[in-house]
Amino acid sequence: MNEPLQDAILNGLYDQSYPGHELLSPKLLQNNQNDNIWLTLRQELLSCRSFTWAVAFITQDMLVPLKVVLADLARKNVSGTLITGDYLAFNNPRVFHELMKITNLTVKIAPNTGFHAKGYLFDHENWETLVIGSANFTRAALLSNYEWALKVSSKENAALTEQIKQQLVQLDETSQPLTTAWLSEYEANWVSPKPNAIQTRFTPAKAQKITPNQMQKEALKELTGLIASGQKRGLIVSATGTGKTYLGAFAVKDFHPKKFLYVVHREQIAKKALESFYQVIGGDRKDYGLLTGHKHQLERKYVFATVQTLSQPEMLANLSATEFDYILIDEAHRAAAPSYQRIFAKFTPQFWLGMTATPERMDDQDVYQLFDYNLAYEIRLRGALENKMLAPFHYVGVEDYEVDGESIDETTNLRRLLAPKRVDYVLKQLDYYGYCGEQAKGLIFCSRQEEARELAQIFTAKNHPAIALTNEDSEKRRMQVVKQLEQGNIEYIVTVDLFNEGIDIPALNQIIMLRNTQSSIVFIQQLGRGLRKYPGKDYVTVIDFIGNYKNNYLIPISLNQDNSRDLDKAREESKLPGFIDVSTINFSQVASAKILASLDRIKLDSMKELRQSYLDLKEKIGRLPLLLDFYHYGSTSPMVFANNHALKHYGQFLVKMGEPVALNKEQSAILSFVTKELLNGKRPHELVLLQLLLEKDKVTQSEFEEALAKYNAYINPAVLNSVEDILTLSFFDIKQGKTTKKEQYGNHALIERPDLFTYLLAPELKQALHDSQDFYRLFLDAVKTGLALNRDYDNQEQFTLYQQYDRKDACRLLNWPKDVSAPMYGYRVDKNETPIFITYKKDSAKKRSALYHNTLEDGRSLRWYTRSPRHLDSDEVKRLLNTPDMKLHIFVKKSDAIGKQFFYLGQANIQKETVKEEQLGPKKKATVGMNLLLNKPLQAKMYELLFAD
Repeated sequence: MNEPLQDAILNGLYDQSYPGHELLSPKLLQNNQNDNIWLTLRQELLSCRSFTWAVAFITQDMLVPLKVVLADLARKNVSGTLITGDYLAFNNPRVFHELMKITNLTVKIAPNTGFHAKGYLFDHENWETLVIGSANFTRAALLSNYEWALKVSSKENAALTEQIKQQLVQLDETSQPLTTAWLSEYEANWVSPKPNAIQTRFTPAKAQKITPNQMQKEALKELTGLIASGQKRGLIVSATGTGKTYLGAFAVKDFHPKKFLYVVHREQIAKKALESFYQVIGGDRKDYGLLTGHKHQLERKYVFATVQTLSQPEMLANLSATEFDYILIDEAHRAAAPSYQRIFAKFTPQFWLGMTATPERMDDQDVYQLFDYNLAYEIRLRGALENKMLAPFHYVGVEDYEVDGESIDETTNLRRLLAPKRVDYVLKQLDYYGYCGEQAKGLIFCSRQEEARELAQIFTAKNHPAIALTNEDSEKRRMQVVKQLEQGNIEYIVTVDLFNEGIDIPALNQIIMLRNTQSSIVFIQQLGRGLRKYPGKDYVTVIDFIGNYKNNYLIPISLNQDNSRDLDKAREESKLPGFIDVSTINFSQVASAKILASLDRIKLDSMKELRQSYLDLKEKIGRLPLLLDFYHYGSTSPMVFANNHALKHYGQFLVKMGEPVALNKEQSAILSFVTKELLNGKRPHELVLLQLLLEKDKVTQSEFEEALAKYNAYINPAVLNSVEDILTLSFFDIKQGKTTKKEQYGNHALIERPDLFTYLLAPELKQALHDSQDFYRLFLDAVKTGLALNRDYDNQEQFTLYQQYDRKDACRLLNWPKDVSAPMYGYRVDKNETPIFITYKKDSAKKRSALYHNTLEDGRSLRWYTRSPRHLDSDEVKRLLNTPDMKLHIFVKKSDAIGKQFFYLGQANIQKETVKEEQLGPKKKATVGMNLLLNKPLQAKMYELLFAD
């Protein structure tokens, strides 16, 4: 390790020509869209032997993610010391209470009256890493603030390390342990520090007038435009807690109706809505009235009705069809019910507005259709959190209780669910991860009503007062129990699915999930119960007990609002911590493994999944969706359709969906080529030329190059020749089974070159586009979608760092004249470029590739072997070692189970002193091994994805 460490230090502090190292090079840490200081601290914690931190200020809102990591470290017997203090009384006593729960953390209190240090030291096997700068251990400092922190590594006997360690030893010796006695005294004398000019910006006195926030302004603008265009209906999707009712009030205020009707399914909601509308619109209080079982104030200008009362036949009979010129249906996902349909059939207002947090229904009713597919605006959970409209959350996925290696699953009986040891385990986790506030105010979701009732009794017996609520309880009873929770008389409400929607408890500070995740919709509904802002609530703790459930894969997908059905993306979300603004998503290592196992068992791109995704999007936009629609609406990734082996192209999928799409054999073959080879957008060149040729009959080379320049794409003779090889199908004229890929793609070129300066569409393609509207539409859609997907790539380079490629991609992007991916196996030494494909972890020792023990040497170079038999004097090896300026392109995947795609780690150089001939395997076959030194130090994220256990 000494050599890489020395090089890394020289690279960062002396000369960039020395090899860098992601884990060891000096680095300035900052918070930005793609990275934050906490990620580095977390990575250092997971790889260290011990740690010592000296940090003045700590906030409770950052302790939950820390606890997840330290719980994993405790299993490995890794511990550390945290030295903090009482400077300026910044640290809330709650922080010290929470720190005392962490068994593998020794907390000490510095004696210095002006203790203001911010340093994090990590002890590794034979080096140490220090992070020092402006960042305290607070959520703001580690995730969002403009902070600077310098990360430096050095050997244990380095002068800097010695100096810092001496300071820490002195500080440790003079500091006193955090004890209950010290904390009691601190708590008794603690006075919350008042914000000062340094800690916070000046904010004027709170205005009485309610005004729309930025997202509401955007929604109102879209709604105004919809009405101005003559539309009669519109739908707004607004996440729970984002001010949906106020948004409706602003919309009605802008419209100036002569008479307005608000419809909802519960009287309590109608009453609250009346108050909110009055706050926004104002005027005479007598203009506002209720239409419920108890009040019939129909003469008022603004009428707030329950659907049960309004939909009665005798009530509707007494009202004119034009009684109201603006009608708002709240909780519009319910509007497909017969009672609502009677209301739709009766009235003809100037405008219908539907509002809902969850338009996707479990009963397949088309909510979008009811509002003429006019989706005026969407404020989903992620957007609401990013715009700080909701309270942030810390999600923790922990493994459920296990007995004899067996965890909870869908078939577990009630006796085992309520076993004393499991309940004790649950309570221990709830206490460890804690909550924001003086007392727990939690909502527990479990799997069945009997479990809810008994669990509430057990919790209460263990001094955690809880009450179960089910759908058998009256609304009055529910409200009484909610009030008990809000007032602190009980700690928990236990339910099954009663609180999925309709009832909000802003005071909630814990959401506990003790059940299988049945659907993304329900998961987000339950999570959303606790996200309303509330005085003193800085965050919500969400604790999810993950058993051996089939649907575990839904958890990261739901949390990240990821509808792509992209398996690689889902794996990444399961393995790495996620962030939505300052909300964090954390999985214990055991829980992460359970989710990854669930992902291995599920087929996200099955025809059943794709059919549902298709129907959902068709319902949303009111027409047949194309691939570009899936891209624009953030639905299933177009590449999921393209990579599905059961589909040649999207047109074939549409036929399976029962759509009237007619394509002949030749058209299908051409569409298959564009879908399988070009749609991925890994290079824009072919797509740009096809798009130009769809717009005009003839394209000159200069026009083509001008268009490429707009995509910031590199241009040289080799790539222009390659484009021609691809679009004439010459590249695919390679035997594959009984035929060639060229024949499978129609055996006809897509373009022609009448001279060296001109491109034309080939006659066969031109005729096909003319003859079939279906073919033209699908061909154009594939081209446009490919160009949209190309936005994820750096078009100035052949390969984009950390994007995924397979062997055939490499052949094309290296501008080779033929697809030689089939016989390539692990690498191919060409004239001046060599792609090397490495499977890091072998799935089977019996596989041929398992003989080659590829390892990540010293964290920056890969030990790699040629195929066998090869010797130092083999022609291939000599070309590899001796060709001047040979470019080595390194592609790595974790295992064969991942699929055919490899991550591109950039170019590498051979470390000549590591080259040697070796005998591998039981038959002792000769091969040549060498270390490949990456030109670009590996990012911590990629290290964890590819190489971490």
